[in-house]
Amino acid sequence: MSQPASRSWLNALPAAFKAYQNGRRLDEVECIIPDLNGMSRGKAMPLNKFSPETPIFLPISIFYQTITGQDVEMDIDNQWAESDMVLVPDMSTAMAVPWAKQATLQIIHDLQDFDGKPIFCAPRNILKQVIGLYQQRGWKPVVAPELEFYLTKPNIDPNEPIQPPVGRNGRSGTALQSYSMSAVDEYGPVIDTIYDYAEAAGLHIDSVIQEDGAGQVEFNLTHGDPLLLADQVFYFKRIIKEAALNNNMFATFMAKPMRDQPGSAMHVHQSVVDIASGQNIFSDGDGNETDLFRYFIGGTQRHLREVMPLIAPNVNSYRRFESEANSSAPTNLAWGYDNRATGLRVPHSGAQDRRLENRVIGVDTNPYLSIAASLACGYLGMVNRIEPGAPAEGELDDHQHTESYIPTTFDEALRIFANADEVHQALGENFCRLYAEVKKEELRQFHREISPWEREHLLLNV
Repeated sequence: MSQPASRSWLNALPAAFKAYQNGRRLDEVECIIPDLNGMSRGKAMPLNKFSPETPIFLPISIFYQTITGQDVEMDIDNQWAESDMVLVPDMSTAMAVPWAKQATLQIIHDLQDFDGKPIFCAPRNILKQVIGLYQQRGWKPVVAPELEFYLTKPNIDPNEPIQPPVGRNGRSGTALQSYSMSAVDEYGPVIDTIYDYAEAAGLHIDSVIQEDGAGQVEFNLTHGDPLLLADQVFYFKRIIKEAALNNNMFATFMAKPMRDQPGSAMHVHQSVVDIASGQNIFSDGDGNETDLFRYFIGGTQRHLREVMPLIAPNVNSYRRFESEANSSAPTNLAWGYDNRATGLRVPHSGAQDRRLENRVIGVDTNPYLSIAASLACGYLGMVNRIEPGAPAEGELDDHQHTESYIPTTFDEALRIFANADEVHQALGENFCRLYAEVKKEELRQFHREISPWEREHLLLNV
């Protein structure tokens, strides 16, 4: 018996989902989008209510909220009329929800208005817009993200410090175990669950590494199209959190969850290929660096500090840049060959793999926005022929590359972002204005809080 036309899309679901389903009845479809903070929002519905051709709606006001859920008053016509956005499923993103009790499908959706125009503040649309700038020049950007995160003991009381998890040996984790295989094995059940969930979802992990921090792990993803990789990061964050919860731990993507432990980054390797030839435009026919490679670095050096609110989007993000003995986070926008003391690193590679690694981006970012912002900086460098500074050699001290140090507070970053006209044009002026207002309100909320440090040191001492 043939399948109804409204269900014909089921035949095109990826092989990984069909293997996960294993003959079970598909119970539910989750229609999801990333919000400004990269968190999943949307609607879940029974299978018989979903069809790729049937419109689904969400109010645009979900983009008018802070991370706390606080509404932000802005100069937007009819802001609280809460007009609907149309959700358009990208069926290439369809994959399993491996932790669900019943067979469940999740699909990332694009956002349009009723005239079919992209919603100006939807993060996925922002990344598509930047990719489009490259395509107009005959270029295709390629990225490879590296995700650092912490596994922790469950933190039920926000007033209590976050603690490292207890591994299989019964002891709480310790730091300075980078690249230790035994340290990875300590959290084997969580790692195994992540791998199982990733396989069910059809996602691939290039490698897993124990990082410096106690319970800090790094997953590397295979290079590819920026939109595809942003989708994967979006999915992986959800997978990792659920895998940890199912093993009685938390997984956190806070940039700096513990005071005396290193912060967590999302290093992004970036290259650009010529669409017609498939060749890396950062290398010439003889395998040497091109002018465009230098300009990409130069643009990143000039503009990256202007997009800090997108690549370090929270108050906590800037704690990662504190210069401590156990912190490997760069506090500069210098560049160098195979130099991890710089914010911008050129790794060892062959000509076709020549790339720039952005080491400044935090893992607490929305991947669509941080990748878009980083690529926009390199793009502006190439089209405006911005020359980079001299490459840095060895460790940097306070007297080197002082012109390229990044903002160290969220307040300063937002002030610089407000005047970044070329960046605003590349990302969308209306989006940048909205994003800045939301983040400024988050900053105001933070400054109204009284911290435990203040209660401890000021309550009876002043």
